[in-house]
Amino acid sequence: MSVTAAAASRYAPCGRAVYWSARSKLALDPVYAALANELARAASVVDLGCGRGLALAVASASRPEGAPRPVLVGIERSGRALAIARRALGADASFRQADLAEAPIPRAELVLILDVLHYLDARVQDALLDRARAALAPGGSLVVRDADAGAGARFAAVRLSERLMTLARAEPGQRFAYRSKAAWEGALTRRGLAVDATPMGAGTPFANVLLVGRDPA
Repeated sequence: MSVTAAAASRYAPCGRAVYWSARSKLALDPVYAALANELARAASVVDLGCGRGLALAVASASRPEGAPRPVLVGIERSGRALAIARRALGADASFRQADLAEAPIPRAELVLILDVLHYLDARVQDALLDRARAALAPGGSLVVRDADAGAGARFAAVRLSERLMTLARAEPGQRFAYRSKAAWEGALTRRGLAVDATPMGAGTPFANVLLVGRDPA
């Protein structure tokens, strides 16, 4: 069984709809395969805006048999998403319901911020990046995936999709603060991280970029 299939199986007790949603997301979204090695190696992972805990499920499923169990922490504002994450991951992860604008971030080797930052205004983005950087253990990595506002028509597809999703969630007042790939890279570089940036929209119409910022220590 593949790592993503094993991670998806954790959601079977949450009902058919949740299980198939998790399975589809894990199979189709390229970010989980791209992060598989990072998630397998890290002894501690904090996922900021973790949703239903999919990345943490991959981290748990990718651990070799007999290896020490990693410390997995998810922080999320939605109580509904957290209820699913807690049922799926059980004792393998801990979850906290909190607003990322002010939530304390525990120390970790790997900090994830996936598809979250554009929901926050620029000031809050920068403050969250500062706190995430401060939480990194020496030699750790801060991973960000977000839209690339400099990607033309593919970015327009992101904006349209996000606007439709806010209407579906009955949140028409939601504002977004997007940045270009170069601006995201600069934000991590200014915080003393060595950055690798990879396009992360393969198989989709969207312009997303994955940035891994490594602490040179």
